[in-house]
Amino acid sequence: MQGRNPAPPAPENVLERPLAPRRTLWQQFWTVFRQNRLAVIGLVCFLLFFLTAVAGLLLTSGNQPVLNPAVIRLQEKLRPPFAVPNLATLRPSEVPALGIYLLGTDELGRDVFARMLQGAWVSLTVGFVAVGISIVIGIFLGGIAGYYGQNVVRLDHVLMAVLLSAGFVLLALSPAWGAVLLLFGAIAAYGLLSGAGRTPPGRQPTVLSRFLHSKTLTIDTLIMRLVDIMLCFPTFFLILTVVALLPASIYNIMIVIGLTSWMGTTRFVRAEFLALREQDFVAAVRALGVGNLRIIFRHMMPNAVAPVLVSATLGIASAILTEAGLSFLGFGVPPPNATWGNILSDGQNYIFDAPWLTFIPGITILVVVLAFNLFGEGLRDALNPRLRER
Repeated sequence: MQGRNPAPPAPENVLERPLAPRRTLWQQFWTVFRQNRLAVIGLVCFLLFFLTAVAGLLLTSGNQPVLNPAVIRLQEKLRPPFAVPNLATLRPSEVPALGIYLLGTDELGRDVFARMLQGAWVSLTVGFVAVGISIVIGIFLGGIAGYYGQNVVRLDHVLMAVLLSAGFVLLALSPAWGAVLLLFGAIAAYGLLSGAGRTPPGRQPTVLSRFLHSKTLTIDTLIMRLVDIMLCFPTFFLILTVVALLPASIYNIMIVIGLTSWMGTTRFVRAEFLALREQDFVAAVRALGVGNLRIIFRHMMPNAVAPVLVSATLGIASAILTEAGLSFLGFGVPPPNATWGNILSDGQNYIFDAPWLTFIPGITILVVVLAFNLFGEGLRDALNPRLRER
């Protein structure tokens, strides 16, 4: 018995064949990003700056650092870049580790290269921590304004928020009064959450109860008017005033810069949430009975993170520039810690005798801030779905 011939294979449906090779989101992002050469240059500069800052932390910290930025050599002051030290006048502990003053010395004979490395880590820390604080505040307020914006705020809610905010502000200036206001705010919050001030059923509410439960503004209006008020203040002078009142510390600088730079992120997140709230997938998830917190953090936040990343990248450059300005005016990180701003400030008195003390930190600040801005612009274009190939 002869075997049957196998059936011919079914013809391939041309319509089902993919028109283009499938690529991941990372591949799509990199394809668009690498077309912007300025953005790629900014990314390379950012990576070099990050590696330099980490190297500066490792080489200039500790009891016996490899490069000591605090060693004073008065006999070697104002030496130009690539100058060879005079070993006959130096003790063994004062000899530079590289055997050469790579970027020269300042008016006290300190190695400018070591001080620039130490300042790189300070600038990186201030930039990332300050932007992290502003991003957290911006996402929180922007998400509330975009998702719960139509809800009405009662007067007792406003009073509780004012008490808590004033308590946190006074806690840094006057701990006793700040603790008292925080205590009253916590009692008010507990009363609202437990329903202590509600009128029992069947009884008429009192005048005080009607007054405290009266409706004022919507959440969206309240938050956005707060953003408008913050934008009316000159941010740098506000930071300068607060830093002048607080003790000189790098932590105070990071916190103050972060607390005064969240407005842009709030607007971005609010706009994204207003657009996403009306999408079909959000309505479908809400119809399934999913809670609001899961909708916000699981379904809406990943789709609203693109403008936040761009805002964070540009905010790091702004924070570095703000810290350099504060250090230049003498309100930044206290000595003996070196920052690019105080190196630039120390060099302004010797601009004709030792111009490298002004040009080196100034050009470094210019290049780093420009690199972050170029990288942020390229990131914004790459995360825009309209620019991706379909």
